[in-house]
Amino acid sequence: MLDRNRQHQIVAPGQSQALSADLFYDGAQSYSPYGHDASDQREGFSPLKLLFYIVQYRWLIAIMAAAGLVAGVVVTMMQTPKYQATTQLEVLVPSAKVFQDIEVVSEDSDVRAFLTAREKLKSRALAQRVVFQLGLSEKPDFLFPTSDFSISNIFYRAFKISKSPSIQEKTPEQREAIAIGRVLNDLSVNLVPNTSLLSITFTDQKPRYASDVANQVAQSFIDQRLDQTSETSDLARQFIQEQVLQVKEKLQKSEEALVAYAKDAGITVTGDDKSLIGSNIEALNTALATAIQERLDAGRVVDQIEKGRGASLGPVLESEGLQKLSDKLADLTSQYQQKLGILKPGFPEMQQLQSQIKELQRLYNNGILAITDSLRLKYQEALNKEADLKAKLAEMENQQVVFNDKNIKYTILKREVDSNRSQYDSLIAKLNEVGVSSELKTQSAAIVDFAAQPTAPYSPRLSINVSVALALFLALGASVIYVIELLNNTFTNPEQIEKELGLPILGILPNVDDREFVASIADQKSGLSEAYRSLRTSLQFSGAEGAPRSLLVTSSEPSEGKSTTSFKLGQDFAALGARVLIVDSDLRKPNLHRLCGLDNTIGLSNLLTNTVRREDLGTIFRATKYPNMTVLTSGTIPPNPADLLSSPKMALILTNLGKRFDLVIIDAPPVVGLSDAPILSRLAEGTLMVISTNQVTRKSAKTALKRLRAAGANVVGAAMSKFAVNKFDYNYAYKYMNYQYYSYGTDANTPKIEGKVDDRASQPAYGKSPALSRLVRRIRSSVGGFLDRAKSIS
Repeated sequence: MLDRNRQHQIVAPGQSQALSADLFYDGAQSYSPYGHDASDQREGFSPLKLLFYIVQYRWLIAIMAAAGLVAGVVVTMMQTPKYQATTQLEVLVPSAKVFQDIEVVSEDSDVRAFLTAREKLKSRALAQRVVFQLGLSEKPDFLFPTSDFSISNIFYRAFKISKSPSIQEKTPEQREAIAIGRVLNDLSVNLVPNTSLLSITFTDQKPRYASDVANQVAQSFIDQRLDQTSETSDLARQFIQEQVLQVKEKLQKSEEALVAYAKDAGITVTGDDKSLIGSNIEALNTALATAIQERLDAGRVVDQIEKGRGASLGPVLESEGLQKLSDKLADLTSQYQQKLGILKPGFPEMQQLQSQIKELQRLYNNGILAITDSLRLKYQEALNKEADLKAKLAEMENQQVVFNDKNIKYTILKREVDSNRSQYDSLIAKLNEVGVSSELKTQSAAIVDFAAQPTAPYSPRLSINVSVALALFLALGASVIYVIELLNNTFTNPEQIEKELGLPILGILPNVDDREFVASIADQKSGLSEAYRSLRTSLQFSGAEGAPRSLLVTSSEPSEGKSTTSFKLGQDFAALGARVLIVDSDLRKPNLHRLCGLDNTIGLSNLLTNTVRREDLGTIFRATKYPNMTVLTSGTIPPNPADLLSSPKMALILTNLGKRFDLVIIDAPPVVGLSDAPILSRLAEGTLMVISTNQVTRKSAKTALKRLRAAGANVVGAAMSKFAVNKFDYNYAYKYMNYQYYSYGTDANTPKIEGKVDDRASQPAYGKSPALSRLVRRIRSSVGGFLDRAKSIS
């Protein structure tokens, strides 16, 4: 924190104490870290942000909404009213009979049948039938309707003025073609989902035509289907009767020829149309395949026996007698081996065990031999059986060759009999289906609901037109707002500074009018003064050790309020009892001396160029009317400001001044286009950027911050100036910025102060519209942003 107990080393003019000579020749400057750099956090979609944009552009949205409403009403007035009538037709597909390629087919209730009926309802032939039934080719109001969409419809609907159409100029053929075209264009047929109903809808400017045409289309479709099915039924029945007589005669002759040939050739067939020889061959083949498989299985067993593996065969292992002998043999062998360790082989008991083991071994081998002999015998029987079957099969094959020679003609005659019988059965079935002609004349469709004459038009609908127009105009308004926001690359709220620059907002300075600026600066209870005190408090907590001992105040571009900020911060810190020195380091366009009401004959430039005498050092630091606040003006404007500010002497001066004052505030030039501010930022413990609302471009502010950080500056944060806290949209988004809260202690009836904070505050006030100024600044920043984007793209 600031040290308030240190003794003053620099006195006000009029006192005899002078500055010590070591003011300019002290050691190197030390720095302490202050502030922090906020990370660039990308925010997603926020409903509050969307609401903020709606409030901000409320007038544009309201104008677009009003234009959409008017456009919807105008479009509705320009449209001709149309009436719509609907008839529902049920297609009776299951009972319909359709003859196709001399074949009677019952149609299935699939969607193809309904789609076919729909296309027939929309066919030109059916439309021609409707025109003829209703006489539409002779009705002028049907042939020549008014235009669907025209400006003249407004006068027609307002004054009921219409022209009577004339049909004398058209030939009957032309009138019929026009009527058919109208029926086809205004007719729509749709299938009702999950039903067998077709919805027939007709639209016309006359309600009578809408209902009449819809009903007539359905009736004409039914009549057309009845005519077609009746004619087809008669022709098909007559044709089938003739075919039945012819096929019956052919079937009788072919059966007689087949029986006569079988009797002469001595051919006998089984019930399944196969010969006895063929059946026997088939049985022999099956038996031979079984015998071969048995022989192969027995051969594999004999092969194992020949290789000396008879004891491991399955029949041997499965024999219970051999298994018992094997177990007993193993037991005796085990006893012999156990006693062999105690008794000698010649001992009587041991010889008895040996004889028992040999006898059991002999019996076991004889058992294996008996089983293997039976397996060999089985193999020999399989060989004999296979040979007998092969001999019998060869004999039957010779008989089959003789039979095939006789069976060729028999097969031909039998195929002819089968073909004639199949045709005869099919024709009899078809003749039975078409036996009752009345069944074929049953209606294939029925009208479920007739169309009633509409009482109100279905089109145009004012609500739909207004809704569509409103949506289009609101979308257009959203596009305009998007383009405006895209072109407007200035800062309009504190969140944008934190997001784009990554700097914390230490203070928000309200905008005041030029005519009220001097009064707001002088009034300690004004909203502007309270905002600067809030900025002072934020600086006191910007670092671990409090406010920086030396603070550089700069901005991206001129006229953003940095000089005023330096002056007010010095005044507010001095009010806390801290010894404050304000250094005007803007050696090009100084302004601080005007705010303090001082002359600028001698100052910092004279100190850097050694053009001030030692005895005048005490007068170069000017005391102000505010206690504890001293000012070092810029002095004579030099030809080389950057060289003076970058000199080692400037660093020594700021180092020694920092030891003799609690706080040194440096009013620096703008960053963009100059090198002064980056040079000075290295000499100060902290740097404060002043960013004006709706004035400086984001690209310019980013460039300035990048230059400061490249020079090694410790940017502790930013102060947003010229913020219109009394605007409705800002108050809505930043409720804590209410202007009445800033202007505490004043009468509620006192007019609120608004305007701008400017470096040229001491200039004479002049009449200027704040709204016009904001508009000019916005247009200028938008155009500038657009040009910057164009340059970046190119």
